[in-house]
Amino acid sequence: MNDAGRVAVVSGSVGAGHDGAARELVREFAAAGYATSRHDFLAMLGPRGGRALRAAYAAQLRVAPGSWGWLLGNLSRHPGLTTGLAGFIARVAARRLRAALDPQPAAVVSTYPLASQALGYLRRRGELNVPVITYLTDLSVHRLWVAPGVDRHLALHEVAAAQARALGAARVEVVRPVVRPDFATAAPARLPVRGPVALVVAGSWGVGEVAAAAAEIAATGLATPVTVCGHNAELRRRIAGAGTGLALGWVDDMPALVRAANVVVQNAGGLTSLEAMSAGVPVLSYRCLPGHGTTNAAALDEAGLASWVRHPADLAGALKVALADGPPAAVRALFAAGTPVGAVS
Repeated sequence: MNDAGRVAVVSGSVGAGHDGAARELVREFAAAGYATSRHDFLAMLGPRGGRALRAAYAAQLRVAPGSWGWLLGNLSRHPGLTTGLAGFIARVAARRLRAALDPQPAAVVSTYPLASQALGYLRRRGELNVPVITYLTDLSVHRLWVAPGVDRHLALHEVAAAQARALGAARVEVVRPVVRPDFATAAPARLPVRGPVALVVAGSWGVGEVAAAAAEIAATGLATPVTVCGHNAELRRRIAGAGTGLALGWVDDMPALVRAANVVVQNAGGLTSLEAMSAGVPVLSYRCLPGHGTTNAAALDEAGLASWVRHPADLAGALKVALADGPPAAVRALFAAGTPVGAVS
């Protein structure tokens, strides 16, 4: 049976970026007239498997972030490792994923690499008879993102598209990034700080060299750091205890907060970077996480969308430029170019 009027979106509840992209895809497809359903790939690994994967990834980023960069590097250099890991995950998830997609929709869109691998596996085996589309959420593309059996790949920029093609991705198309519309329209939040605001973001888990970044921004005297610590209560206590600007926990109204900033300083290069760009706020990449953090920083820099500040000695100069010049012209082009996702046929 086929549900021809429905698009299914499969995400992964690790951090908030993949889910955030999935929510916006659902909104865009609904606006285009499709019924939609949304699924968490981690649920397809069973109650213990999904929790274990999420906890292991979070612990890896908190305790040994360099190991994540090492893993991605090895997957890139040794395709056989990717094939083995992806095949194991796909087999574990296959039965639950197949059941979740019954009746089969008109198409399935993935915002999470392991979901793409499992969907491609079902497609190759003839157990999924509708197109599978991977929405590449970041500007850099690592090998896990590109799965045999996936029919097409939607990239946010030609830099990402070129990386996907180099890895053998099928039918790569550049589309307009999906971002909550209120990032472009919300009234700025009122913050209890004076002067320019540097909003420091590090994902929903608040991982990386965040406290050091905030302290170094404060030391320039050019802006007050307002740090979003997400669910990392210990990080918030540490920054607040040091008196480094303003430390916030989980923030529900991110559009208002982002629009109150004069510059956003980030370390992972995911959805928050795109949200800041949509809000018209310049973005800097600084003290980036190993792995996807550094590859995203490099891709954003190559695309002319956000400068990558590689050394603390360069921070003050980069802040001066961002505060004086605002977003680069390439940011405006990013949201003007490309096909709207809801119009992809």
